[in-house]
Amino acid sequence: MYVSEIVVEVKKKKYIIKTDRKYTKTDEWAKLEDGKIREGITDYAQKELKDIVGIELPEVGKEVKKGEVIGVIESIKATADLYAAVSGKVVEVNEKLLDQPELLNTDPYGEGWILIIEPSDPKEYDELMTPEQYAEHIKKHAEEGH
Repeated sequence: MYVSEIVVEVKKKKYIIKTDRKYTKTDEWAKLEDGKIREGITDYAQKELKDIVGIELPEVGKEVKKGEVIGVIESIKATADLYAAVSGKVVEVNEKLLDQPELLNTDPYGEGWILIIEPSDPKEYDELMTPEQYAEHIKKHAEEGH
């Protein structure tokens, strides 16, 4: 299936934003699939972190709240918190990332997905940023030097 994307260029760096999902201000993407939300980090987030060397995943079955810290991503540059894009129950995590955390760098929108949440309030997904809003968000962020 062809998925279109937006390419944002700031200070000679290019960031890809997929148009088939929504985004958080904390640089996670969320994609609605059969009533569940698949979540990962954005191309912008993985490029800012640089080489990712580890990840702590939430437990399957855990109830999470939108905006809550649910994991940690470790890179050679920094450690970053992973936030829940929506409230609900974690129904699956990508255990492949435990052995291959570099998938977050090489395929953040595909094989590098992190978890799947069964949302408790589907309206929260609608409240996330659109791809166009996220493009403006990272332009502003990158230009400010964050």
